[in-house]
This record gives sequence, C-alpha cells and structure tokens, in this order.
Amino acid sequence: MLRLKNLTKTYRTGDQALKGIGLDVPKGQVLALIGPSGAGKSTLIRCINRLVEPTGGEVWLDDTELTHLGAGALRKARREMGMIFQEYALVERLTVMENVLSGRLGYVGFWRSFLRRFPQSDVDEAFRLLDRVGLLHMADKRADELSGGQRQRVGICRALIQNPKLLLVDEPTASLDPKTSRQIMRLITELCAERGLAAIINIHDVALAQMFVPRVVGLRFGEIVYDGGPNGLTPDKLTEIYGAEDWEATIRKVEDEEEIEAAE
Repeated sequence: MLRLKNLTKTYRTGDQALKGIGLDVPKGQVLALIGPSGAGKSTLIRCINRLVEPTGGEVWLDDTELTHLGAGALRKARREMGMIFQEYALVERLTVMENVLSGRLGYVGFWRSFLRRFPQSDVDEAFRLLDRVGLLHMADKRADELSGGQRQRVGICRALIQNPKLLLVDEPTASLDPKTSRQIMRLITELCAERGLAAIINIHDVALAQMFVPRVVGLRFGEIVYDGGPNGLTPDKLTEIYGAEDWEATIRKVEDEEEIEAAE
C-alpha cells in the first residue's frame, strides 16, 4: 500500500538525513520506527506526506506517486494520510469537537470551513469517534482545559475523521506518563486493527514498541539497520541501532510491563 523507493533527504547544510530508504508497508500493518535522535525518523514521516520535501526517490500510496504531485493534487492525496503530532497541534481556544472537525477541512469548501458549518454526517462521525476514545462528555470543552492524554486522543480523532488509508504518528507518547503512554499506544493499535489502517509510529520508547507493534524498523544515520519483529531486538541489535547500553534491562522492562498489563 505504501512504498518508499530510494528515498533521500539532504538539507542545505549538506547533512544527509535519509540515505536511500526503501520500505514497503502493506495495508493494515502497524510498524514502529525507532532510532536515536537525529537518525531521520521524523524526517522520514514528514517526507511521506511532503511536510518536508524529499531530495530524491519516490513515495507511492497505492497507485499514486506523491513526490511529483502539484499543490492541488497533493492536498487531495493528504486526505488519505492522517497525521498525529507529538505536541498535539490543537487550536487551544477551540472546543474538542471543533478540533476534531478540523480534520475535515480538506473536504469542505472555504466558507463552510471558515464558518464552521460542517455536514451533519461529519458531526455524527466526530461524536462516534469521541465516544470511542472516551471523550464524548468533553465535546464542548476547550482544548486548553485538557490533559496531555486527552489532547492526544483528540488528535487521534482528528486524524481518523479524515478517513485515511495511512496514519503517520510522530512521538505520540513523548509528553505522557508511563500509564497514559500505554493507553495511547493500545488505543492507536486497536483503532488501526478496527479500521484496517496501516500506520508508521515514530517512537523513542523501545519497550512500548516491543509491547504493542508487530514490526519494528530501526534507523541509524538515515539508514535502515533493522526491519523485523520485536523479539528480534536483541541487546546486540539494540547496540547496533543506538550504541552501547545495558539493553538487558530494557528487555526486562518489557517483560515487567507485560505483567502489569495482564494485572490491569
């Protein structure tokens, strides 16, 4: 469904953030993108939907090659790629419902969006999504009244109301406590399974990736150095991705977290 062919990104400084990335993500598959800071994880996600322009290579979403689309065609293509941001990217003064409905801006005309007059079908779907993530009772709350976990759930609803084929998720748990982080990762993976969505989740927490995601791709210096299941992330492989560390402790942490999940 998503195919990256020899994707590269070189910045004006000469720094090469991506070095010939090749990656296939089939429909319905959720993968975690791991690696140290500066490995190219966020750049990779943003090159897919062209928030960052690739230097070379191709990005295919089904039968559409994205890297050469003009502005109008790119806007339409972005409807099929929902983005969930680390810092939520909500409009603080708007309500939860208004923030969710902003995910439909690519489908309605300028004046309808300016006046916030959305079709009833969009409003109904927004209510259904808020109910699914446990925020129906907060539909009329302003975004700046929410906790971090609640804001991230609103961001998830905003992405899903686009009815996308692919979710691009950038550090969804970076600002959250451990329990809320598990809840958000569980919610994202459950929603992808329910809707048959593919997703790429950029995440720093190796333990969370191992707990929730069936495929892990490891980046280092803009290149893929691991692509496989979470059980393949041995201490030696984690050292190759991140550098030397006590990775046995990380593996034990995953086992401890799974025991907590079972108890809950």
